[in-house]
Amino acid sequence: MTLDEKHRRLPASSELSPASLADIAHELPGTAVNSVQKILSAVRTHLNMDVAFVSEFVGKQRYFRHVDAKGPSPLKAGDSTSLSDGYCQRVVQGLLPELIVDTAAVPAAMALPDTLAIPIGSHLSVPIRLKSGHVYGTFCCFNFAADPTLNERDLHFMRAFADVAAFQIDHEFEQAAARTEKSARIAAALERKQPSMVYQPVVSLDSMEIIGVECLARFELNPFRAPDLWFAEAAEVGQGVALELQAIRNGLDGLRGRDLPPHLCIWLNMSATTIMNCDLHDHFQGFAPDRLVLELTEHDHVGDYAALDRALRPLREMGVCVAIDDAGAGYSSMSHILNIAPDHIKLDLSLTRHIDVDRKRRALAAALIEFGKQTDCKIVAEGVESASELNALRGLGVQMAQGFFLCEPVVAEALPDLIAHFGVGNDLPEP
Repeated sequence: MTLDEKHRRLPASSELSPASLADIAHELPGTAVNSVQKILSAVRTHLNMDVAFVSEFVGKQRYFRHVDAKGPSPLKAGDSTSLSDGYCQRVVQGLLPELIVDTAAVPAAMALPDTLAIPIGSHLSVPIRLKSGHVYGTFCCFNFAADPTLNERDLHFMRAFADVAAFQIDHEFEQAAARTEKSARIAAALERKQPSMVYQPVVSLDSMEIIGVECLARFELNPFRAPDLWFAEAAEVGQGVALELQAIRNGLDGLRGRDLPPHLCIWLNMSATTIMNCDLHDHFQGFAPDRLVLELTEHDHVGDYAALDRALRPLREMGVCVAIDDAGAGYSSMSHILNIAPDHIKLDLSLTRHIDVDRKRRALAAALIEFGKQTDCKIVAEGVESASELNALRGLGVQMAQGFFLCEPVVAEALPDLIAHFGVGNDLPEP
């Protein structure tokens, strides 16, 4: 549908529902989102006006938030003037008509310095009212010369698209408010030194001993939700690295001074962004590098594998290992495996779950295990919940496993006794 076709069938602005506002904004030519700038440009072009703008009223000032012009414009986005100097406030107050085809015929318009200075020969202006009822500002078009072809239908057209602009502005305000709320939530988590940490044992399927622990985040504040949602929200507001580093510090600090076996490996979840943008060496002080395993998950987008490889190289030279988490959960993990050449591959729980009775899962796991053999990469199975699953994985050649059947995550204080007495009195399969 073209803008001309939409104009011919456009409802009055009072008839526009939020749904129809969204539909109109999405259908504007050349726009994939409800862009106020593109709405403004489309309306100015359709009405064949010289300049169009969206203004916002802030105190006694009028700010030009969006400007579109046929040629050189006396206004630009970001300019501001006193509300008392222009047309906008007077139109909203009813002191000037919304439609002026010839400013020379309107004494109140001719009395304004802008009329001659710009100059303004004809003018259309309508309020932008948000859903709260608050007047945000105005949606305006003007020509440098008089234009007797402008009519009430053009004014109705302007009102309708002012409502479309208001719908988008409301949406932008809501997004900004949501972002502010998210930022405050993450700031509160960081201030409280969250997350707290628990430790998921990694068990050797040869010896059935605990040979490593994965540091897992838990957030002890509202809203109660999965840790990955906290980290995703932190990344959204630019605090993803800060929250990850806090988790790494907390995880390692919880292990300091514990009577733990010197060979115990420590698995740390980390995004590619953190690896590429931080000097991690300082965070690892006090731990032998060859005890550390950095886990990169399926959900981490990597835009530049070469840059990630450069960031990982000095860590690997120190002895730090790299693992790809969630293998089998999606395409990204396969791309990570091929581009990063990890030391460990962790089979996602969606692959290990029911692997004892599902041929497709066994076939995919067997392919990854064979890949590991060919590339000298060790395989770890996550999410093991039964003896039969464990036996199936062992039969396929998996070297290590995690899961509630083997051991639930525990707090740091419980680790020394757990490691020393693991399997004693438990119904665990013999290797």
